[in-house]
Amino acid sequence: MAKPQVFTIGYEGADVDRFLATLKDAGVSALADVRAVALSRKRGFSKSALREALTREEIGYQHFIHLGTPKEGRQAARAGDGETMRRIYCDAVLATEAAQEAFQDLEALARNQPICLLCFERDPAHCHRRILAQRLAERGFETVDLAVL
Repeated sequence: MAKPQVFTIGYEGADVDRFLATLKDAGVSALADVRAVALSRKRGFSKSALREALTREEIGYQHFIHLGTPKEGRQAARAGDGETMRRIYCDAVLATEAAQEAFQDLEALARNQPICLLCFERDPAHCHRRILAQRLAERGFETVDLAVL
């Protein structure tokens, strides 16, 4: 039996139309927004606009605010310090009860339909969504990183 899949995607450098096409082509049913702050300077990627665009494409949207990276972690990631970002994320976020509950909800969503974890960072190796995907892999999921072309 094939493992259930969970997709990940970053919207850095993407436009909304190509982003949506990538999700549709992969068969994603719901987008799991794992940003702490679901606002973006990039047009179309703030929470309300993104949710509306996804709805038009019949893709669900859920914001997992408790699985987002705090400001210090985002600053470390932008500075290229992945180790500090991972330490902050694992110690300051994932250790909390709110994050553990949100992760259980995320896993349940992923077991019921094809989901995609969303954050800004283009390269999943430099993003906290890689940590979430690894934890899902420990629970039997296969990770597929999508790239917006």
